Amino acid sequence: MIRGMLPDIFDLPMSLGDHLHELRRRLIVPIVAFVLLFILGFAIDNQLKSFLIQPLLRAVDLVGIETATKVGLDPARGERMLTVFGVGESVMLSMNVAFVFAIALTIPIFLYQAWAFVATGLKVKERALGLLFVPVGVACFYVGLVIAYFWGLPLLQAWLISWTAGDPLVYHMELRSVSYFTDFLQFGIAIGLIFDIPWLVVVLVRVGLVTPQWLAKRRRFIVLGNIVLAAGLTPTSDATTLFITFVPMQILFELGLLVSRLFVPKAKTEKAETEPNSHA
Repeated sequence: MIRGMLPDIFDLPMSLGDHLHELRRRLIVPIVAFVLLFILGFAIDNQLKSFLIQPLLRAVDLVGIETATKVGLDPARGERMLTVFGVGESVMLSMNVAFVFAIALTIPIFLYQAWAFVATGLKVKERALGLLFVPVGVACFYVGLVIAYFWGLPLLQAWLISWTAGDPLVYHMELRSVSYFTDFLQFGIAIGLIFDIPWLVVVLVRVGLVTPQWLAKRRRFIVLGNIVLAAGLTPTSDATTLFITFVPMQILFELGLLVSRLFVPKAKTEKAETEPNSHA
């Protein structure tokens, strides 16, 4: 009862100056966290690089020593699988790895601070929905990163190594460190975003922008859109990589469509139930 008599702290009016001061205060925390994490990442760059190369080592184990050796990936060298074209390239790679390390760990901090800032202008029900869906979206993205690291990247690298080893025109392959890091990052982010597809479908349905029935009727357009997105997300341009990226996207969309039927707003559900009666 006392709670109902007191104003909600989130509903108190704020002036423009107060908003700017609050925004500045909220930004300081993730910026400081990023700087500290970047310094830490640069200090442990060798450990991060060792972490980075593990999917390639697993891919070499999958294809076998003979196939890997054909393209210049000698398992006897251990983690020394990559090449550089200049003395400064290794330093740049360390900086890029430290930057990504800092970004990956700062994202949850930034999102929390952004949510705390935006929540001041939301209603109680909107804040409840945000607290329900925002952490789930972040969690789905990181689940995608984990799956990409342990399964997606090793399988993709193994397939690419096998294909290159069987190419009659290829004599030797130089796997450059920058190229490997770029592919690692692009494919990892792509898989992370792909795993957010069910979450996105559920959110769109829950906020009332679309209905499961509307999405189902336009499935052929969504299939086409997923093909286009898969082509843009894949690090290579071959049809096989496109296919193995598109299939999980479509499966995850169908999963999201199925789950979204449980989150249809009550007003939408009642309207859908009464529409058949009105036509009868």
